[in-house]
Amino acid sequence: MEELKKVALITGATKGIGRAIAFKSAELGLNLSLISRDYAELLKLKATLLELYPIRVEIFEGNVSMESNCKEWIDHTVAIFKRIDYLFNNAGISMHALFEDCDVRVIKDVMDVNFWGMVYCTKFALPHIKNVKGHIIGISSIAGFKGLPGRTGYSASKFAMNGFLESLRIEQRHSGIHILIACPGYTKSNIRKVALNKSGISQGESPIDESKLMSAEMVAEKIWKAVFSKKSYLILTSQGKFAILLNKISPKLADFITYLFISKEKNSVLK
Repeated sequence: MEELKKVALITGATKGIGRAIAFKSAELGLNLSLISRDYAELLKLKATLLELYPIRVEIFEGNVSMESNCKEWIDHTVAIFKRIDYLFNNAGISMHALFEDCDVRVIKDVMDVNFWGMVYCTKFALPHIKNVKGHIIGISSIAGFKGLPGRTGYSASKFAMNGFLESLRIEQRHSGIHILIACPGYTKSNIRKVALNKSGISQGESPIDESKLMSAEMVAEKIWKAVFSKKSYLILTSQGKFAILLNKISPKLADFITYLFISKEKNSVLK
């Protein structure tokens, strides 16, 4: 019966890592439920997926920073598919501004999407995931282990995500569910181009050379391998692993190197 086919839910599904996860999930034969604020892109994505794979795809126009949207999405998904096996908390926005220059609203907007969006979706999906001993995946960042200058709100949101999911993992250790915290490092995506400036407006261009970064498709492959292996953490790129290790060994040196690295970005806020 079709309702017995496993189901993957993906937030922020139309761009970057979320889109790549959608294609990899479809390749694995999963039915999909996708949420994004961009309904036109959702329609295009659905059409492409259905052309390539014999699956069902449900799409939902919504903003994960709104609790009611998250509940409606989860309720809709369960009504259609009767189950939730994988929840990919991927939706996220970044920022590029010094805190002292930044409107506090920018920090709130980032937290609302990156942290609260994950909390809302996880809250409403959790009972259904427990029913099938499924998986919760948080797409976090190296910035959730090492604070980045010019990205105070983004780092705060990813630190919060990591702490939340670590705590939930311990609470649910006897439930049979698996929780993965995935930290891709710098990845080719749209997140830096649409990062909010000090006034809360998308900055419009990436401060780094995107061509040298890991592809979203490669990230999706590695995330799925970590899911199948039931890993607790996935830290990608040697640079990311080094940053986390150095921060444990010598925080002051890590601060110095991080400052130098960020200061070399195009139009760096540290200049």
